[in-house]
Amino acid sequence: MTAVFTEVAAGVHVRREPVLAVNVVLVVGDGAALLVDTLSTAGQARELAEAARAVTPYPWTIVNTHHHFDHCFGNATLAGPETAIYAQAQAAAALRDRSDAVRRAAYEEMRAGHPALAEELAHTELRPPTHEVHEETVLDVGGRRVVLRHPGHGHTDADLVVHVPDADVLVAGDLVEQSGPPAFEESYPLKWPDALADLLRLTTPATVVVPGHGEPVGVDFVREQHAQLARQAWLIRAGHTGSAPPERVAAESPFGARPGLIAARRGYAELDGTA
Repeated sequence: MTAVFTEVAAGVHVRREPVLAVNVVLVVGDGAALLVDTLSTAGQARELAEAARAVTPYPWTIVNTHHHFDHCFGNATLAGPETAIYAQAQAAAALRDRSDAVRRAAYEEMRAGHPALAEELAHTELRPPTHEVHEETVLDVGGRRVVLRHPGHGHTDADLVVHVPDADVLVAGDLVEQSGPPAFEESYPLKWPDALADLLRLTTPATVVVPGHGEPVGVDFVREQHAQLARQAWLIRAGHTGSAPPERVAAESPFGARPGLIAARRGYAELDGTA
C-alpha cells in the first residue's frame, strides 16, 4: 500500500518513504503547494504524486534540500515544464553540471545493500533545479510565507532548510537525522555544529522539526544532536592537533565508531585544506 501523507501542523503534511525512511513534506496554501524533496526514482515519485494528489489538487513548486539521490532524483517525474525547482546553488550545479557523477555515486552507494534500486538509479533522468538559493529566499505559497535558508556547510556544502513560520514547522533535510546517525560521507563535521545552531535560531519551544529520515522531532532532540556534533568536532580538532590517527578519534565518537571514523577523516581533510 502506498504511504500516505500525515498532517503535522495546519496545512503541512509529511510522508515517509519506506525505502530509506526518507521524509517528503507538502505545504498547502490557497491555490498553491510546495513539495520538499522528490525521492529516489521515477516509480517512487509516481507514488508520491498519487499521495500528494490525495491531499491537494493545487500545482506545486519543488524544493530539493540537497543533491543526494534520495532527495532529488524524482524531480523529472514530479516537475512539469513550468514547475519551479529550488535548491542551494552548489546542489543545483551538481545536478546540472555533474549529473553523471551524481548518478554514479548513487549507484555505488546502493549497489551492495539495494542492488535493484542501484540499477534503477544508474538510469534515472535527472532534472536540475531551475532556481538557485545562495543564502536565503522567501517564497509565497498560496499566501503562506515559506523561507528557504542555507545555514552553511554541514551534511553537505549545499543544504537547505525550509521554514514555515505560520505553522511553526522546520524541514531540516539531512542536517538532522532521527532514524540513524548523521551521514558524514560528504560532510563538513567542523562546520556542521554552526549550521545546526543557525537552524535552531529559527525554532521555538513548540517547533516541529522534520528530519531528512525518520520521525518528526522536537527542539530538544535537535539541541542534543547539536551537542553531539559539537563534541565530534572537538574530538577531531584535538586528535588532529595531537597527530592521533582517525581511528582513535572514532573510538570516542558520540555516534559510534563507523560514523565517527568517516567524520574524523572528513574533519582531518577540512583541517588539512583538502575537503
